[in-house]
Amino acid sequence: MRRAFSSARAAVTIVAAATVIAVAAGCTGAVPGDRPAPERSHRSGGPEGGDRELTAAEDVLVRRAEQLLVKECMEKAGFPYWTDTLPTPDDLKGGGYVQADIGWAERHGYGSRLQRKAQNTQRDDRNGAHARTLSQKEGIRYSDALMGAPSQGTLTARLPVGGTVETPRTGCRAAAKGRLYGDHAAWFRAEKTATNLTPLYVPDLMKDPRFTEAVAAWSACMRAAGHDHATPPAAREKLPELTRGLKEPEAYAVEVGLAVTEARCATTTSLARTARALDTEYREKRLTRYSGEIAAYRQLRLDALARAGRITGSTA
Repeated sequence: MRRAFSSARAAVTIVAAATVIAVAAGCTGAVPGDRPAPERSHRSGGPEGGDRELTAAEDVLVRRAEQLLVKECMEKAGFPYWTDTLPTPDDLKGGGYVQADIGWAERHGYGSRLQRKAQNTQRDDRNGAHARTLSQKEGIRYSDALMGAPSQGTLTARLPVGGTVETPRTGCRAAAKGRLYGDHAAWFRAEKTATNLTPLYVPDLMKDPRFTEAVAAWSACMRAAGHDHATPPAAREKLPELTRGLKEPEAYAVEVGLAVTEARCATTTSLARTARALDTEYREKRLTRYSGEIAAYRQLRLDALARAGRITGSTA
Protein backbone atom coordinates (compact mmCIF):
# COMPACT_ATOMS: atom_id res chain seq x y z
CA MET A 1 0.00 0.00 0.00
CA ARG A 2 2.71 2.43 0.96
CA ARG A 3 4.36 2.02 -2.43
CA ALA A 4 1.10 2.61 -4.26
CA PHE A 5 0.26 5.67 -2.20
CA SER A 6 3.73 7.14 -2.67
CA SER A 7 3.69 6.56 -6.41
CA ALA A 8 0.35 8.32 -6.66
CA ARG A 9 1.78 11.33 -4.87
CA ALA A 10 4.73 11.27 -7.26
CA ALA A 11 2.41 11.58 -10.25
CA VAL A 12 2.91 15.34 -10.11
CA THR A 13 6.35 15.64 -11.71
CA ILE A 14 8.43 18.59 -12.80
CA VAL A 15 10.15 17.63 -16.02
CA ALA A 16 12.42 20.68 -16.13
CA ALA A 17 12.04 23.77 -13.99
CA ALA A 18 14.30 26.65 -13.10
CA THR A 19 15.50 27.00 -9.53
CA VAL A 20 13.23 29.35 -7.64
CA ILE A 21 15.22 32.27 -6.31
CA ALA A 22 15.05 32.51 -2.54
CA VAL A 23 13.46 35.92 -2.60
CA ALA A 24 9.84 34.94 -3.15
CA ALA A 25 7.69 37.35 -1.23
CA GLY A 26 5.86 36.35 1.86
CA CYS A 27 2.29 37.49 2.19
CA THR A 28 3.50 40.75 3.65
CA GLY A 29 4.46 41.63 0.10
CA ALA A 30 7.70 43.24 1.24
CA VAL A 31 9.87 41.75 -1.43
CA PRO A 32 9.34 40.63 -5.02
CA GLY A 33 8.12 37.14 -5.72
CA ASP A 34 5.33 35.00 -7.09
CA ARG A 35 3.40 34.50 -3.89
CA PRO A 36 0.53 37.00 -3.64
CA ALA A 37 0.51 39.86 -1.18
CA PRO A 38 -3.02 39.48 0.19
CA GLU A 39 -3.00 42.12 2.89
CA ARG A 40 -2.45 44.85 0.31
CA SER A 41 -4.72 43.45 -2.38
CA HIS A 42 -6.73 45.97 -4.35
CA ARG A 43 -10.08 46.00 -6.07
CA SER A 44 -10.66 47.32 -9.54
CA GLY A 45 -14.08 46.26 -10.71
CA GLY A 46 -15.57 42.93 -11.72
CA PRO A 47 -18.22 40.81 -10.02
CA GLU A 48 -15.91 39.63 -7.24
CA GLY A 49 -13.64 42.65 -6.95
CA GLY A 50 -11.79 42.31 -10.26
CA ASP A 51 -8.04 41.99 -10.65
CA ARG A 52 -6.84 41.37 -7.12
CA GLU A 53 -5.21 38.74 -4.96
CA LEU A 54 -7.05 36.89 -2.22
CA THR A 55 -6.43 37.75 1.39
CA ALA A 56 -4.89 35.07 3.60
CA ALA A 57 -8.29 34.46 5.21
CA GLU A 58 -9.90 34.09 1.79
CA ASP A 59 -7.17 31.67 0.75
CA VAL A 60 -7.92 29.50 3.77
CA LEU A 61 -11.63 29.55 2.92
CA VAL A 62 -10.91 28.31 -0.61
CA ARG A 63 -8.69 25.56 0.78
CA ARG A 64 -11.42 24.53 3.22
CA ALA A 65 -13.95 24.30 0.41
CA GLU A 66 -11.56 22.20 -1.68
CA GLN A 67 -11.03 19.79 1.20
CA LEU A 68 -14.77 19.45 1.73
CA LEU A 69 -15.20 18.61 -1.96
CA VAL A 70 -12.42 16.01 -1.72
CA LYS A 71 -14.10 14.53 1.36
CA GLU A 72 -17.45 14.28 -0.44
CA CYS A 73 -15.81 12.60 -3.44
CA MET A 74 -13.79 10.14 -1.35
CA GLU A 75 -16.79 9.13 0.71
CA LYS A 76 -18.69 8.41 -2.52
CA ALA A 77 -15.78 6.16 -3.47
CA GLY A 78 -16.16 4.33 -0.15
CA PHE A 79 -13.28 5.86 1.81
CA PRO A 80 -13.21 8.12 4.88
CA TYR A 81 -11.47 11.46 4.53
CA TRP A 82 -10.54 14.01 7.19
CA THR A 83 -10.31 17.76 6.61
CA ASP A 84 -8.67 18.85 9.87
CA THR A 85 -5.21 19.81 8.56
CA LEU A 86 -5.95 23.24 7.13
CA PRO A 87 -3.59 26.17 7.78
CA THR A 88 -4.61 29.35 9.55
CA PRO A 89 -4.24 32.75 7.85
CA ASP A 90 -1.11 33.41 9.93
CA ASP A 91 0.41 30.14 8.67
CA LEU A 92 0.33 31.54 5.13
CA LYS A 93 2.23 34.71 5.99
CA GLY A 94 5.87 35.35 6.68
CA GLY A 95 8.89 34.18 4.74
CA GLY A 96 10.36 36.06 1.82
CA TYR A 97 13.59 37.96 1.39
CA VAL A 98 12.90 40.32 4.27
CA GLN A 99 10.46 40.22 7.15
CA ALA A 100 8.43 43.43 7.04
CA ASP A 101 5.40 42.63 9.21
CA ILE A 102 6.29 43.67 12.76
CA GLY A 103 3.14 42.17 14.28
CA TRP A 104 3.72 38.80 12.61
CA ALA A 105 7.36 38.84 13.69
CA GLU A 106 6.32 39.56 17.28
CA ARG A 107 3.94 36.57 17.19
CA HIS A 108 6.07 34.11 15.24
CA GLY A 109 9.64 35.32 14.77
CA TYR A 110 10.70 33.75 11.48
CA GLY A 111 8.01 31.09 11.76
CA SER A 112 10.05 28.19 13.19
CA ARG A 113 7.22 27.04 15.44
CA LEU A 114 4.75 27.29 12.57
CA GLN A 115 7.08 25.16 10.46
CA ARG A 116 7.30 22.53 13.18
CA LYS A 117 3.53 22.57 13.55
CA ALA A 118 3.16 22.00 9.81
CA GLN A 119 5.64 19.12 9.93
CA ASN A 120 3.80 17.55 12.86
CA THR A 121 0.48 18.00 11.08
CA GLN A 122 1.84 16.23 8.02
CA ARG A 123 3.33 13.45 10.16
CA ASP A 124 0.10 12.94 12.11
CA ASP A 125 -2.24 13.28 9.12
CA ARG A 126 -5.15 10.90 9.62
CA ASN A 127 -5.61 10.35 5.90
CA GLY A 128 -2.07 9.08 5.49
CA ALA A 129 -2.41 6.98 8.64
CA HIS A 130 -5.60 5.41 7.30
CA ALA A 131 -4.02 4.71 3.91
CA ARG A 132 -1.16 2.85 5.58
CA THR A 133 -3.63 0.45 7.22
CA LEU A 134 -5.06 -0.71 3.90
CA SER A 135 -4.17 -3.85 2.01
CA GLN A 136 -2.15 -3.48 -1.17
CA LYS A 137 -5.25 -3.86 -3.33
CA GLU A 138 -7.30 -1.39 -1.31
CA GLY A 139 -4.33 0.94 -1.07
CA ILE A 140 -4.08 1.15 -4.84
CA ARG A 141 -7.82 1.78 -5.05
CA TYR A 142 -7.50 4.47 -2.38
CA SER A 143 -4.62 6.28 -4.10
CA ASP A 144 -6.36 6.05 -7.48
CA ALA A 145 -9.52 7.51 -5.96
CA LEU A 146 -7.65 10.36 -4.30
CA MET A 147 -4.85 11.15 -6.73
CA GLY A 148 -6.08 9.64 -9.99
CA ALA A 149 -4.89 6.59 -11.89
CA PRO A 150 -1.81 7.22 -14.08
CA SER A 151 -3.47 5.25 -16.88
CA GLN A 152 -6.25 7.85 -17.02
CA GLY A 153 -3.89 10.58 -18.17
CA THR A 154 -2.42 13.83 -16.94
CA LEU A 155 -2.68 17.55 -17.55
CA THR A 156 0.46 19.32 -18.69
CA ALA A 157 1.45 22.96 -18.25
CA ARG A 158 4.46 24.71 -19.75
CA LEU A 159 6.44 26.80 -17.28
CA PRO A 160 7.48 30.38 -18.14
CA VAL A 161 11.17 29.56 -17.67
CA GLY A 162 10.99 26.38 -19.73
CA GLY A 163 10.07 22.81 -19.04
CA THR A 164 6.72 21.36 -18.09
CA VAL A 165 4.84 20.19 -15.02
CA GLU A 166 2.17 17.52 -14.89
CA THR A 167 -0.75 16.63 -12.63
CA PRO A 168 -3.29 13.77 -12.71
CA ARG A 169 -6.38 14.42 -14.80
CA THR A 170 -8.63 12.29 -12.58
CA GLY A 171 -9.14 11.52 -8.89
CA CYS A 172 -10.94 13.34 -6.13
CA ARG A 173 -8.36 16.10 -5.84
CA ALA A 174 -8.68 16.85 -9.54
CA ALA A 175 -12.46 16.66 -9.37
CA ALA A 176 -12.53 19.03 -6.40
CA LYS A 177 -10.42 21.58 -8.26
CA GLY A 178 -12.69 21.25 -11.28
CA ARG A 179 -15.77 22.02 -9.21
CA LEU A 180 -14.09 24.81 -7.27
CA TYR A 181 -12.38 26.61 -10.15
CA GLY A 182 -14.85 25.70 -12.88
CA ASP A 183 -12.20 24.22 -15.19
CA HIS A 184 -9.38 22.13 -13.73
CA ALA A 185 -7.21 22.30 -16.85
CA ALA A 186 -7.55 26.07 -17.17
CA TRP A 187 -6.80 26.52 -13.47
CA PHE A 188 -3.76 24.25 -13.53
CA ARG A 189 -2.19 26.02 -16.50
CA ALA A 190 -2.95 29.53 -15.22
CA GLU A 191 -1.71 28.73 -11.72
CA LYS A 192 1.54 27.17 -12.91
CA THR A 193 2.23 30.21 -15.08
CA ALA A 194 1.28 32.91 -12.58
CA THR A 195 3.23 31.39 -9.68
CA ASN A 196 6.45 30.69 -11.59
CA LEU A 197 7.34 34.13 -12.91
CA THR A 198 9.90 35.16 -10.30
CA PRO A 199 13.03 34.12 -12.25
CA LEU A 200 12.00 36.33 -15.16
CA TYR A 201 12.53 39.58 -13.30
CA VAL A 202 13.81 39.23 -9.74
CA PRO A 203 17.52 38.74 -10.59
CA ASP A 204 17.59 42.09 -12.39
CA LEU A 205 15.49 43.74 -9.70
CA MET A 206 18.01 42.75 -7.05
CA LYS A 207 20.78 44.42 -9.05
CA ASP A 208 18.81 47.66 -9.34
CA PRO A 209 20.72 50.46 -7.53
CA ARG A 210 17.50 51.52 -5.81
CA PHE A 211 17.20 48.07 -4.28
CA THR A 212 20.84 47.72 -3.28
CA GLU A 213 20.78 51.19 -1.69
CA ALA A 214 17.68 50.25 0.29
CA VAL A 215 19.36 47.05 1.49
CA ALA A 216 22.38 49.08 2.57
CA ALA A 217 20.14 51.42 4.57
CA TRP A 218 18.48 48.40 6.19
CA SER A 219 21.91 46.99 7.06
CA ALA A 220 22.94 50.26 8.72
CA CYS A 221 19.74 50.19 10.79
CA MET A 222 20.44 46.61 11.88
CA ARG A 223 24.03 47.50 12.78
CA ALA A 224 22.82 50.35 14.95
CA ALA A 225 20.55 47.89 16.75
CA GLY A 226 23.47 45.54 17.46
CA HIS A 227 23.07 43.16 14.51
CA ASP A 228 25.81 43.51 11.91
CA HIS A 229 24.34 41.85 8.82
CA ALA A 230 24.68 42.94 5.20
CA THR A 231 21.37 41.44 4.04
CA PRO A 232 18.25 39.88 5.56
CA PRO A 233 19.24 36.36 4.44
CA ALA A 234 22.61 36.86 6.13
CA ALA A 235 20.85 37.69 9.40
CA ARG A 236 18.85 34.46 9.28
CA GLU A 237 21.91 32.41 8.41
CA LYS A 238 23.45 33.67 11.64
CA LEU A 239 20.48 32.57 13.76
CA PRO A 240 21.65 28.97 14.42
CA GLU A 241 24.92 30.32 15.78
CA LEU A 242 23.09 32.82 17.99
CA THR A 243 20.83 30.12 19.46
CA ARG A 244 23.35 27.29 19.75
CA GLY A 245 23.15 25.64 23.19
CA LEU A 246 19.98 27.47 24.23
CA LYS A 247 16.81 25.75 25.35
CA GLU A 248 13.86 26.12 23.00
CA PRO A 249 12.13 29.00 24.81
CA GLU A 250 15.34 31.02 24.97
CA ALA A 251 16.23 30.22 21.37
CA TYR A 252 12.78 31.24 20.26
CA ALA A 253 13.08 34.54 22.14
CA VAL A 254 16.31 35.25 20.25
CA GLU A 255 14.59 34.39 16.97
CA VAL A 256 11.68 36.71 17.70
CA GLY A 257 13.98 39.52 18.76
CA LEU A 258 16.02 39.30 15.57
CA ALA A 259 12.93 39.03 13.36
CA VAL A 260 11.27 42.02 15.00
CA THR A 261 14.42 44.11 14.58
CA GLU A 262 14.62 43.05 10.93
CA ALA A 263 11.00 44.05 10.37
CA ARG A 264 11.39 47.40 12.13
CA CYS A 265 14.44 48.21 10.04
CA ALA A 266 12.62 47.16 6.88
CA THR A 267 9.76 49.54 7.62
CA THR A 268 11.68 52.46 9.13
CA THR A 269 14.15 52.50 6.23
CA SER A 270 13.17 52.44 2.57
CA LEU A 271 13.62 48.70 2.05
CA ALA A 272 10.03 47.47 2.36
CA ARG A 273 8.64 50.41 0.45
CA THR A 274 11.28 50.21 -2.29
CA ALA A 275 10.91 46.46 -2.69
CA ARG A 276 7.14 46.73 -3.15
CA ALA A 277 7.47 49.59 -5.64
CA LEU A 278 10.16 47.82 -7.66
CA ASP A 279 8.21 44.57 -7.63
CA THR A 280 5.26 46.36 -9.21
CA GLU A 281 7.49 48.20 -11.68
CA TYR A 282 9.41 45.16 -12.82
CA ARG A 283 6.35 42.94 -13.07
CA GLU A 284 4.59 45.52 -15.24
CA LYS A 285 7.67 45.94 -17.40
CA ARG A 286 8.82 42.33 -17.74
CA LEU A 287 5.64 40.27 -17.52
CA THR A 288 3.43 41.95 -20.12
CA ARG A 289 3.32 38.81 -22.26
CA TYR A 290 1.83 36.92 -19.31
CA SER A 291 -0.80 39.50 -18.41
CA GLY A 292 -3.59 37.28 -19.75
CA GLU A 293 -2.50 34.30 -17.68
CA ILE A 294 -2.09 36.44 -14.57
CA ALA A 295 -5.56 37.94 -15.02
CA ALA A 296 -7.02 34.48 -15.61
CA TYR A 297 -5.33 33.14 -12.48
CA ARG A 298 -6.72 35.95 -10.34
CA GLN A 299 -10.20 35.67 -11.80
CA LEU A 300 -10.29 31.90 -11.34
CA ARG A 301 -9.28 32.42 -7.69
CA LEU A 302 -12.04 34.97 -7.23
CA ASP A 303 -14.55 32.64 -8.87
CA ALA A 304 -13.40 29.87 -6.52
CA LEU A 305 -13.82 32.21 -3.55
CA ALA A 306 -17.45 32.81 -4.48
CA ARG A 307 -18.06 29.07 -4.80
CA ALA A 308 -16.18 28.42 -1.55
CA GLY A 309 -18.59 30.65 0.32
CA ARG A 310 -21.51 28.59 -0.94
CA ILE A 311 -19.77 25.25 -0.30
CA THR A 312 -18.75 26.09 3.26
CA GLY A 313 -21.69 28.31 4.14
CA SER A 314 -19.28 30.92 5.47
CA THR A 315 -17.23 33.92 4.46
CA ALA A 316 -13.57 34.84 5.03
